[in-house]
Amino acid sequence: MQYRQLGRTDVRVSEICLGTMTYGEQTGEADAFAQMDHALAHGVNFFDTAELYSIPPRAETYGSTERIIGKWLSARGNRDKVILATKVVGRSTAHWYRNGEMARLDRKNIFYAVENSLKRLQTDYIDLYQLHWPDRPMDLFEGLSNEYHDRGGPDGVTFEETLAAMDELVKQGKIRHFGVSNETPWGVSQFLRAADASVGPRLVTIQNAYHLLNRQFEIGLAEFACREQTGLLAYSPLGQGFLTGKYLNGAKPEGARFTLFPRGQRYQKPGVDDAIADYLALAREFGLHPVHLALAFVTSRPFVTANIIGATTLDQLKLILDAPTTLPADLEKRIDAIHQIRGNPAP
Repeated sequence: MQYRQLGRTDVRVSEICLGTMTYGEQTGEADAFAQMDHALAHGVNFFDTAELYSIPPRAETYGSTERIIGKWLSARGNRDKVILATKVVGRSTAHWYRNGEMARLDRKNIFYAVENSLKRLQTDYIDLYQLHWPDRPMDLFEGLSNEYHDRGGPDGVTFEETLAAMDELVKQGKIRHFGVSNETPWGVSQFLRAADASVGPRLVTIQNAYHLLNRQFEIGLAEFACREQTGLLAYSPLGQGFLTGKYLNGAKPEGARFTLFPRGQRYQKPGVDDAIADYLALAREFGLHPVHLALAFVTSRPFVTANIIGATTLDQLKLILDAPTTLPADLEKRIDAIHQIRGNPAP
């Protein structure tokens, strides 16, 4: 396992980050414990979660993943061995996040969220605290508008108020570093501007979707990642499992995530199956498992700090951790040739 710098800090994180969003839904507590044990034993020191997990988000499982991780940390007594990242939800009217009130990224909501995450995680500090999505009206998640985009709803909480809250939490020792997720180049620039004005801490990471079917991070955000040391924490490196080929041509294997929770409509767009078929054929030609092709592509990008992998079962995790972290130059050229034709069919 190789380790990379977290932004401009002195923290070094494994290039593979353990994503945990299935814990408490598809993955039970015992299996989650086994995954975390295995990952840590194989050099993965970076775990990522969120207050809203398990996925799909619903009142009954809200906070379940953090609670499972907290139990594991308490049982193993190894908090100092893990770089722990979690997230506060952005603007939402989902009633269970804030006891019936609207969730926002203002001081009140952030402090409420961080205190509850600390309790569930059974820790007194969070290494990386991230904004799960922006507060301001904007297009989110496969082009779907957030609920106030066209309804004249409240303006977004200012970058300054959000960042000042993070500054308080850093000074109190409750969080060490600050990051964003599902963010745009403009949003990143505004947080950097506010940090340069001494409003609060400098963001260290950007957690956005990035994979062979969606390389949009390369357009705009990758330059920030490299020049400003705000590296990508890439989520969905397997395109929610679609890059394995198991859903090709409308297949719905029993027990699979999309079969149980059909929330991956971005992968049912025209051109997606054609792109997947091309990458599967390329993996076969080079003697690679399609999982390994997809993961190695993400991990080897120069703007990636860590590749967030997720597994429902321990066997899946073992396969993932066997993936190479680099690709030969001729294979990279072939990937880019497919991308030139297929583009980003599943943003």
